[in-house]
Amino acid sequence: MRNQTMEIIGVGFPRTGTSTLRQALNLLGLGPCYHTREMILHPGHIDHWARVYDGGPIDARRVLAGYRATADAPGCFYWRELAAEFPEAKLVLSVRDAHAWYASMTATILRDDLFNDLLDDRAGPADPADPVLAGLRRLARAMADHVFSGRRDEAHLTAVFDRHNAAVRREVPAERLLVYEVDQGWGPLCAFLGVEPPSAPFPWLNDTAEFVSKAERHRGAASGADRG
Repeated sequence: MRNQTMEIIGVGFPRTGTSTLRQALNLLGLGPCYHTREMILHPGHIDHWARVYDGGPIDARRVLAGYRATADAPGCFYWRELAAEFPEAKLVLSVRDAHAWYASMTATILRDDLFNDLLDDRAGPADPADPVLAGLRRLARAMADHVFSGRRDEAHLTAVFDRHNAAVRREVPAERLLVYEVDQGWGPLCAFLGVEPPSAPFPWLNDTAEFVSKAERHRGAASGADRG
């Protein structure tokens, strides 16, 4: 992948429309966009980010080489480091109601079988023994411990969510930041990025029902394989 300049850093938490944002940026010609799913294509990145969660340095120039944008975890949790590393990049903070966000998190990412759906980006059925799946689960545990202190209660998680959003709003200059709800569609995003809205409809991806349905299909396929 050839070198690119990092132009957009998505700093919103997972389950705030980050898959939709990723696809929107790609449709605008501002990709490729680095997202959790990209780690499946680059399994060595899983170990890198696990070390980062454990307190190691971020090798952003290497890991993000060739990408013009980021969205979702793990980059959103290290937005200060990425914003400093790429000072010309604009930041997009995807937001939603905190209680709706918590409900989505507990129905998806905080489930024990999370990341099974991500294997849709690879050939073949989900395999519980897959080293990439094992690595992603390891990364998920590290994320839960580092970001959420190993807790799952609503009061704590929504407080973490609100503090994150408040810190971004407080610390990032207004001219560099878009606070964005994906329900707003192309308008605010294109205006902020200085591009024309495309003729393609705005993408709507990865809502909670779709995520859960995909996870259930993968678990069913894996259990069927186990039964022989």
